[in-house]
Amino acid sequence: MPSRPAPLVHRLRLLRSAVVCSSSALLPCSRPRLAIPFAQPPLRGPAFAAASSPLLRPVGARFSLFSSMAAAASSASSIHDFTVKDASGKDVDLSTYKGKVLLIVNVASQCGLTNSNYTELAQLYEKYKDQGFEILAFPCNQFGGQEPGTNEEIVQFACTRFKAEYPIFDKVDVNGDNVAPVYKFLKSSKGSLFGDNIKWNFSKFLVDKEGRVVDRYAPTTSPLSIEKDIKKLLASS
Repeated sequence: MPSRPAPLVHRLRLLRSAVVCSSSALLPCSRPRLAIPFAQPPLRGPAFAAASSPLLRPVGARFSLFSSMAAAASSASSIHDFTVKDASGKDVDLSTYKGKVLLIVNVASQCGLTNSNYTELAQLYEKYKDQGFEILAFPCNQFGGQEPGTNEEIVQFACTRFKAEYPIFDKVDVNGDNVAPVYKFLKSSKGSLFGDNIKWNFSKFLVDKEGRVVDRYAPTTSPLSIEKDIKKLLASS
């Protein structure tokens, strides 16, 4: 007995199944995707390198990086490697101070700390100058414009009013783009709790007989309070 043709509805179901199977072969993932918030894909390759570049970091981080690079680039290993100018503009090779303990101070004539610091510096110098102690004073006008005079005026003020017998050098910058190389070395050798920069007049650096920076003192630290540290270095061989 001949087979009866399949009902129309059954044939339509078969046709639809064939179409779905064919489509599934061509489109392996035909399920609808969920809408998700846009997220930045992680950076890879050159994009990652660029984002990580120090040049794209905040200005403060860049400044810190460049300061560290400048300090690392310096070949100086001792204060004795520097030449500075005295108040009359003549070169002074700091290697002439080998074997001496040094207290290096940025001074100013019109500061609230002037009287006490100059007075005590003179007392220290008078007491220990014959035992191998030297004070090196560097005038600086970067803090409140409190050292506006000429080198000649600065020397006359210190020597006449405070009997300063220690050397007073040429006026310098201790911070900024024009910082004196000797101060760049001092700051990189001994930073402070709040960063490398000199904070005010009469910041002090103590240097041993080999020219190494041993300690750093705040502007408000009185010179006489450093006496015990000076005596210790003078007693060392």
